Amino acid sequence: MAFVTEENLTALAEKRWATAAPPRLAELTTALVRHLHAFAREVRLTEDEWLAAVEWLAATGRISDDKRQEFILASDVLGLSTLVVQLNNRFEPEATPATVLGPFHIDGSPTVPYAHDMSDGVEGTPLYVTGRVLGLDGVPLPDVVLDVWQADADGAYESQLPEVDEARLRAKYRTREDGSYCVRTIAPRGYAIPMDGPVGDLIARTAISHFRPAHIHFLIEHPGHERLVTHLFQQGSEYLDSDVVFGTKDRLVVEFTERPAGRTPDGGESRTPYLQAEFDFVLQPSAGAGSRP
Repeated sequence: MAFVTEENLTALAEKRWATAAPPRLAELTTALVRHLHAFAREVRLTEDEWLAAVEWLAATGRISDDKRQEFILASDVLGLSTLVVQLNNRFEPEATPATVLGPFHIDGSPTVPYAHDMSDGVEGTPLYVTGRVLGLDGVPLPDVVLDVWQADADGAYESQLPEVDEARLRAKYRTREDGSYCVRTIAPRGYAIPMDGPVGDLIARTAISHFRPAHIHFLIEHPGHERLVTHLFQQGSEYLDSDVVFGTKDRLVVEFTERPAGRTPDGGESRTPYLQAEFDFVLQPSAGAGSRP
C-alpha cells in the first residue's frame, strides 16, 4: 500500500484519475491533476488562499443563471476562451476568423426576414450591416443562418435588463439566393463587463481595463461548413487594443460609414442620416466537405 507523502501525492492522484472513461476523460482529468498540483507547488498555495479560491468559485456559480454565465465571463477575461477558440478554429487564411461566444448569447432568437429592423423600439443611431456569405472558393451561399446579437446604445444587453421579457437586439437572418444579407439595427456602444460579481471583483484588483470595444456578434451556420462565431468591431472605437476578453482581430474591424438621409441598402428610404457597415463572411468547409488538406 502506498501511503501519501508530499512527493508521491501527484502521481497517486494521476493514477486514480487515469481510470476514468472514456480515455479522453482520463487524459483530461490526469492532466488537470498534474497541472493543478504543479501550480500549487509553484506558488506555495496557502490554505487561506485555497479556501478563498473555492469561495470565489462558489460565488461564481451562485450568480450564474440562464441569462448570466459568470463562468464563461471568467474564462473570457483569463484568455482561456480565446485560446480554446484559436486551438479549435484553425481556418484557412481566407476564411473569416472566429472569436469568443461571450456570456450574452441567448438561444431561440426569432427568425426574421431580410433587412428586418431588430432594433425596433430601441433608441440609437440607425445602422445597416450588409454583405454576403461566401464559401472558401468565393461562391455565394444561399439560405445561411446568421444569428445576430449586440449591446444597445448604452452598452447593455437584453439579459442585463430585468424589465425586458422579449427578444431585444437579437435575431436570426438568412442569406438570399445571391448570398447577400442585410441586418438593420442601431450602432452598439462599447461597454464594461459586469463588475458586480466575482469576476468584476477580481478585475477591480488589477490594472486591467474592464471594457470591450463596440461590436456586433454573429453566429453563422450552414451545412457543409464549420460553425463560425465571430464579431464585427467598429473602426475607431475605444478599447480595440485592450479588449478585456482578448477578442479583437484586425480583419474584424470594420468602418461604420456615415450615409446621408435617403436611399437605404434595403431599397427603402431613411429620413435621417444612418451608418452602414459592409462585410463579406467567408466560411470554412467542414472536414471532408472540400476543405483544403
